[in-house]
Amino acid sequence: MQTILGASGIIGTELAKALPAYSSSIRLVSRTPKKVNETDELVAADLLNAAQTETAVQGSEIVYLAAGLVYKTTVWREQWPIVMRNVIDACKKQGAKLVFFDNIYMYGPVTGVITEETPFNPSSEKGKIRAAIANMLLNEVKSGNLTAMICRAPEFYGPGKTLSVVNAMVFDNIRKGKKAQWLITDQSKRTFIYTPDAGKATALLANSPGTWNQTWHLPCDESFPTGKEFMQLINEVTGQEINHSVLSRFMINMAGLFVPSIREIKELLYQFEQDYIFSSDKFKKAFPSFSITSYREGIAAILNR
Repeated sequence: MQTILGASGIIGTELAKALPAYSSSIRLVSRTPKKVNETDELVAADLLNAAQTETAVQGSEIVYLAAGLVYKTTVWREQWPIVMRNVIDACKKQGAKLVFFDNIYMYGPVTGVITEETPFNPSSEKGKIRAAIANMLLNEVKSGNLTAMICRAPEFYGPGKTLSVVNAMVFDNIRKGKKAQWLITDQSKRTFIYTPDAGKATALLANSPGTWNQTWHLPCDESFPTGKEFMQLINEVTGQEINHSVLSRFMINMAGLFVPSIREIKELLYQFEQDYIFSSDKFKKAFPSFSITSYREGIAAILNR
């Protein structure tokens, strides 16, 4: 049995699509789970409840923590430590291996290439919370109490219900016939991960020998486009001249006075102000035959071109 906690989000969904290649017994867990594959087992559970979490994990060989919480620092500060502790304890009691799908907030501002060896240096409150829960898991591994891995990904872009800044400000605006938007500057280099690749790579790592008790950066197209270059790719894919505007920090600060979601992202704007280069060389060396979706291919799939 392989169990996905937080199965209703985009990563849980993409992971569920990938797992039948490795297991015929897949359990999807969320507050209101829905089948992705015909044979999926569904379990409704609240990961803030220790007993429900243990029941959801029962009988699992591998557990994937792919849950997302409301994007609000106060919620993260209160709930993430509880969720992580409940999941770790449940996996230990059931003898299950744990895969934690993580983000990159704990690294903070980084000059140069970000690798699995980059130290945690969070400058944001959300980053401090992510560092704390990652260390909670890593300490259990170091103590020999848990077999686990961390699968880490930069900002998402992708089809379907992908929630991310680039999806919301670029692709959603294009679909609405609005001008695309970019944050802070379109001259800095960025790394995005295509969500179907993230699901496939996580499933592959969890079902391969020699991958456990490590941190892995999930595979991305590492051409590292600037915002301007990313928009040019969109123009080439669509055959249209799609204009974009750049929102300055002043404009974002003003918008944050009225829009809560913008207030929540302000502390992470360093990722947009400077080159933010995420390396997945370790994964590429371990799995050289893995097919990574190019930005051009991903953009075409998102816009159905």
